[in-house]
Formats: sequence, structure tokens, C-alpha cells
Amino acid sequence: MSPKAQIPSHRKPRNSKMNTALRAGVTGGVMGTIALTAAASPSFAADNKAPTETMEMPTLSGNLESSATAAADSIQQSALTYELQEAQGSAVTKAKEQAKENKEKAEAKAKAEAQRKAEAARKAAKAAEKARASRSDDRGSLQNASAEAPSPSSSSPSQTKGSGNAATLINFLKGQVGKAYVSGATGPSAYDCSGLTQAAFKTVGVSLPRVSQSQSTTGTPVSLSNVQPGDILYWGSAGSAYHVAVYIGDGKFIGAQNPSKGVVEANMSYDQPTGAVRVL
Repeated sequence: MSPKAQIPSHRKPRNSKMNTALRAGVTGGVMGTIALTAAASPSFAADNKAPTETMEMPTLSGNLESSATAAADSIQQSALTYELQEAQGSAVTKAKEQAKENKEKAEAKAKAEAQRKAEAARKAAKAAEKARASRSDDRGSLQNASAEAPSPSSSSPSQTKGSGNAATLINFLKGQVGKAYVSGATGPSAYDCSGLTQAAFKTVGVSLPRVSQSQSTTGTPVSLSNVQPGDILYWGSAGSAYHVAVYIGDGKFIGAQNPSKGVVEANMSYDQPTGAVRVL
């Protein structure tokens, strides 16, 4: 013991309240510990006690049924999706095939149209070539006839009359009525308009040009009100006439009209001529 411990003035006074609280706290802690131990002991004993009951596993039937339904729905949805994709693919394929077919049809149609146009152009070119050849023949005939026939300025009834007369001319023409019209024909079974007049006047010793244009200026022009049997009638203008015939009297004429009518006898009122010339 320290020497100073015996000196009262060096000791700290004890606090009785603090001691009382301390003792109460210790006591409470001890009692709490005892209570916890007592409470835990039965539980521990129960936990370590051997099991006396059988435990049952929860049933899975409900969960399995739900899972099967979900799986079936999923499979059905997949099947529908597959069918939809197949249908779409089939539609696309058909559309492509139809487009290809339409394209082939359009190309075939265009090719056929091009061939048709080419054939039409070929026929037109052939017809034009034939027309050019015909005009060349007409020009050659005209030149030959012009060389043989007297010119319009020197022609007169006395110079071209020959040994025949109008009656002989008209009789010949009446004998040709009903025969065919053929372009370029000069008889004896078929005629065109200028071929008939040329053949008729040849029977009375008068040589006429071959084509109607030249025949319309051969001889002396006369008015239609003063025409006589044997005068040449023409349609169109003098020098460029497109048709000729012969006046036979009583307001009638005989001429080779066209392929559908042939050589006919008709009234002048049926087809009024433009002018007339006299060579007999």
C-alpha cells in the first residue's frame, strides 16, 4: 500500500450512486444471459430431436400441364410462322413467273409487230417499184406514140380522118362492151381506158397516143355541148387527163371504166366528162 493511501486527504470519495448503477447493470446482464440460455435450450433440444414424421414433396402436375400448353402454343406459332413464310415465298415466286411470262408475251408481240411493219414496208416498196416501172413504160409508149402521131398544132380532121368513119368506130366499140378492164391491156379480150380508144381508132386508120394524157390533146378541142359521135371524151384537165372514152351519140359514151365494171356503155350524166377533142 502506498504511504499516501493512509492519508485521508489523498483519497477520492466513493460515489454510492455509481456503484449502485454498476451493480444493477451487472446483475441485469447476468440475468439476461441466463434467460437467453434457458430459452435457447428447448429449441436446441427440439432441433436435435430425431424426426418422427414423413415429409411430402410438392406436386408438379400443374406446372407440367402449363409447360406443355406453352410448348404446344409455341410449336403452333412456329408452324403458323413457317406457313406464312412459305405462302409469302410462293407468292413472290408466282409474281416473278407472271412478270417473266408477261415480259415474254410483250417481247413476242413487239417482235410480231415489227415483222408486220417490215412486211408492210416491203410490200409498199415493191408496189412503188412496180408503179415506177409502169410509169416508165407509159413514158416510153408516149414517146413512141408522139413520134408516130401528128402534133396537136398540126392535127386536123382532114389529116387524121383516114379511110374509116365514125360508124365503123362505134360498131367496133359496141362489140367490146362487157369485156374486162385490165390496166395496161390493149385488147382484144381486155382493155384499159386509153387502150380501148387506141384500138378503136386504129380500126379507122387513126393512130392515137397510148396514154390518156396525150389523147386528151390530140385533135381539135370541142365543147361538150357540140360533141359528135366519134369524139374523144376525157376526165381531168387537157394534157393531164386520167380517163378517156368515146362519144357514140344520144348523150352516151363507151369506155373501159374500171376493174369492177369493165367496158360499158353509159350516159354522160352517169359520169360527166371534163372536155372533148375531135379527131375524125
